[in-house]
Amino acid sequence: MPTGQGSFRLFRFSGIDVFLHWSWFLVAIYEIQSRAGRYSSVTWNALEYLGLFLIVLLHEFGHAFACRQVGGRANRIVLWPFGGVAYVDPPPRPGATLWSIAAGPLVNLALAPVLGALYVVGRSSGWANTMPDTFRLVRAILAIDVGLLIFNILPVYPLDGGQILRSLLWFVLGRARSLMVATILGIVGVVGIIGLALFSKDAWLGAIALFMLMNCWGGLKQAQALLRLGKLPRRLGYACPVCKTSPPIGDYWKCGNCAGQAFDTFATMATCPNCRRQFPVTMCLDCGRSTPVNEWIAPTLVRSST
Repeated sequence: MPTGQGSFRLFRFSGIDVFLHWSWFLVAIYEIQSRAGRYSSVTWNALEYLGLFLIVLLHEFGHAFACRQVGGRANRIVLWPFGGVAYVDPPPRPGATLWSIAAGPLVNLALAPVLGALYVVGRSSGWANTMPDTFRLVRAILAIDVGLLIFNILPVYPLDGGQILRSLLWFVLGRARSLMVATILGIVGVVGIIGLALFSKDAWLGAIALFMLMNCWGGLKQAQALLRLGKLPRRLGYACPVCKTSPPIGDYWKCGNCAGQAFDTFATMATCPNCRRQFPVTMCLDCGRSTPVNEWIAPTLVRSST
């Protein structure tokens, strides 16, 4: 996935920084030039390409705002040649994850009737003859929005449809197994997309498929790690303030002050036994959130001591 490296900030809106990756310009020049002849001027080609990324940006803001609505964190969006990525961190609950993911395609769904109405107005008003470039642009933007909606809701991980499927399976199978099933199905779907790319000789579709395959492989590894983590013995009396999961017993936390010395942070109250450094926060190995160790005391433990 794209990171802040190689990107520059375009603007900040509602506490969300929007970045643009440098490679976007290379692909933009190629795409705009390859579509020459569709309009009377290359300026219209550029407007069409910018319209594509405006829709992508609105889609990503949909993810970000939905994530915040359920109590998650979302403060960065990166635009790059494959589209956009909203860095969302919803609470580790299936419902919260489902809404954070589904909100993106819902933005496309909401835009479709608006763009469709504009297209109908333009066609009935004779824009095809009086303003042909404007009419072609409206038609192209409508097709882009609908095309992105259909492609995104395919039940192929890591597309939104695949992540929505994973969230629904989460209710039944749990966090780790739902991710395992979604990524395996995603690999099958990606193989089909690669076959379609080879059949149609579409290099761009093939590149997207390879990117999706890399994400599926990463998701599969994450699911395996979550399954192993779920089998570890747990320390009773403590629970993550965010996901309410008890921490595993063992030396799974590392000190960054003495060459990664591993220790059990709950056995030493977040103090490295080697260098005696005390850490202000402790990361939950299940959900990845960091909170002060004293906030991990389970409510039942607090009640029994009072």
